[in-house]
Amino acid sequence: MAFLYALAVSKFPRKEVKMKVKKLVFSALMLALATVLSLVKIDMPLGGGVTIVSMLPIVIVAMRYNLGWGLAVSFLHGGIQLLLGLDNLAYAKTLPVALAIIFLDYIIAYGVLGFTGIFKNKFKSIISATVVGMALTFTLRFLCHFITGWVVWDALWPNEFGMVSPIYSLAYNGIYMVPEFILTFGVFILLYKTNFFKRFPLN
Repeated sequence: MAFLYALAVSKFPRKEVKMKVKKLVFSALMLALATVLSLVKIDMPLGGGVTIVSMLPIVIVAMRYNLGWGLAVSFLHGGIQLLLGLDNLAYAKTLPVALAIIFLDYIIAYGVLGFTGIFKNKFKSIISATVVGMALTFTLRFLCHFITGWVVWDALWPNEFGMVSPIYSLAYNGIYMVPEFILTFGVFILLYKTNFFKRFPLN
């Protein structure tokens, strides 16, 4: 949070600091909410789990503010997820494998959520911009997990279903990422139809 505060204060005149502190507080709350929601999972048959729209708070921050701020918050989210998943590094026997897990399964995988706002001014409808942004960032996150599932995890922990590596990684990650996208999109639409985005406009 100190990093976000420094970013807010350094980029804007002092007279705007109060407004930027509100921005910081809102972002911090969304980051905390995303972290809590990520701990609540519905386990899936092949592994992994669908969280309770844990990515939506980061999506909201990315759409509400500029690209740089969205990326800062999303990469912080990735760092927090890394801390929560440090046990996975115990399986890494070499530095390259450890780095692949750190970056592709956590830092980059969650950090790309900040790109959701890249289409903010490209569509007349904020819903369209958000959906396209989510489709892009969720796909990028899926690709990160797909690569580590194929190249890293199957080598460390071969799957018990007899599937070839890329097929298993595709199934493993797809079976929870697709429902998560649908659930996140659905909740976003519900919030859009309430007063939430009237109080915290996205554009």
